[in-house]
Amino acid sequence: MQNFEPPIHWSDYEDIAMGLYEKFGDSFDESQIYRIRFTDLIEWVLALPNFKGTREECNEGHLEMIQSSWVYEWRDNQ
Repeated sequence: MQNFEPPIHWSDYEDIAMGLYEKFGDSFDESQIYRIRFTDLIEWVLALPNFKGTREECNEGHLEMIQSSWVYEWRDNQ
């Protein structure tokens, strides 16, 4: 029996942050995460496994929350 992974949407900030940290690890530190272009961040989120949101559902508020959550995830792993 396979583990069921619920779909991830734009407002699932912690899940997205964990996915980004798993993908990039320590490639980005706190200040670098906050300097990532939103155009890049959107593409990376859309490429995460089990992400079901659409580009059209994304907004600046979601991206800012994703960056903050990613920083907290990065800090937790230091």
